[in-house]
Amino acid sequence: MARLTAPISVLAHDRFDYPLPEGHRFPLGRYRMLREAIQDDPRLSVRESRAARDGELALVHSARYLARATGGTLGRRERAALGLPWSAQLVERARRSVGATIEAADAALEGGVAVNLGGGTHHAFPDAGRGYCMFNDVVCAIRTLRASGAVGRVLVVDLDVHQGDGTNACLSADARSVTASVNGGRNYPFRRVPGDVEVDLPDGAGDEAYLAAVRDVLDAGLARGRPELCFYLAGADPYAGDRLGRLGVSAEGLTRRDRCVRDALEGAGVPVCVVLAGGYAEPISDTVAINARTIGVFTGSVAGG
Repeated sequence: MARLTAPISVLAHDRFDYPLPEGHRFPLGRYRMLREAIQDDPRLSVRESRAARDGELALVHSARYLARATGGTLGRRERAALGLPWSAQLVERARRSVGATIEAADAALEGGVAVNLGGGTHHAFPDAGRGYCMFNDVVCAIRTLRASGAVGRVLVVDLDVHQGDGTNACLSADARSVTASVNGGRNYPFRRVPGDVEVDLPDGAGDEAYLAAVRDVLDAGLARGRPELCFYLAGADPYAGDRLGRLGVSAEGLTRRDRCVRDALEGAGVPVCVVLAGGYAEPISDTVAINARTIGVFTGSVAGG
């Protein structure tokens, strides 16, 4: 990574809550719990993110989709694919998530590393939201930064257990972007969109097979040309205790993964915008602890241990 400057920017948006039915499996409370766990660390500057602007969303998403998504006129199948009940509060939260990644990416270019305490909404396509993802924050950030001339070549390292099908679709014709991912091979999504560098692993792969795959995709992704910025989707869902993950990776294995990513980017001199993507452990506190350690690995904060 580029040389770090302190305090390190951390963007939050958990105050913008939205209603979920009782028993819904999306762990909305994890974001507030994480912010509360790290907000007093003097090495971090935790602040509330702005909302993404209409023009920033339109750099990725079609006008027809944006009208339906923001106006509450998604069809029945669209709502089912999104997996979250529509509300005006959900739209505002989705805008804040995108805004947080744009701000964090800009801060990473200045300071070497920055964090969005959320984001990683990699199942959102130009014309559809899927898998709890309404808007694609990383691709919106890439195109917003490019529009201002702030960045050219980018690397997206996606280590959420679920393939980033929406991100792959958005960037498939983008010669200045490389996507590198390690996926659960038999996990969601079941209709894949090929990325640039991918490894699919079987259920129960465990730490060593997982870490070997991470090293392979990092090496291959960086070998395609030195990026000016990396977006790292630090999914907590490969964890053995995750309800949706199934890869059987230990919490320590995920910390080793984060160090591997950090060291590879540091060696290449690439700044990094960290977004947190998925995490569905029960109890939620397990996901929060994994996320806090990720932040600590990249920022040197006390929260990471």
